[in-house]
Amino acid sequence: MKTTKILYWVFNGLFAFVMFGSAIPDVLSSPDAVKGIHNVLGYPLYFVPFIGVAKMLGAVVILIPGFPRLKEWAYAGLTFDLIAATYSLYSIPHPEAPWYFMLLFLALAACAYIFYHKKLALTKQA
Repeated sequence: MKTTKILYWVFNGLFAFVMFGSAIPDVLSSPDAVKGIHNVLGYPLYFVPFIGVAKMLGAVVILIPGFPRLKEWAYAGLTFDLIAATYSLYSIPHPEAPWYFMLLFLALAACAYIFYHKKLALTKQA
């Protein structure tokens, strides 16, 4: 039980850190974020701060206790964001941003979600 809780916090903490960290430049519409999302991938400018706020909210929700339905939505939204980013990078090959690097973040999301459900199962048994 203790190992599951430790792995839950490790994976979810890392996942939230990655998603929150990647959201900050988007929210601030930093030149690098605009270059990557708007100029390279072709998404509209208004999408940059929107996706940043959505990622921030999702990262916060997966860390706060309780709210299981909201957590499911947060995991889904963050995973959809990663899948969309991976597919976008795959569709428009860019030498500075290889798409296969995104698979690490998708694996991190999967581990965070799996251990969230393992922790839930342990909590229901106790």
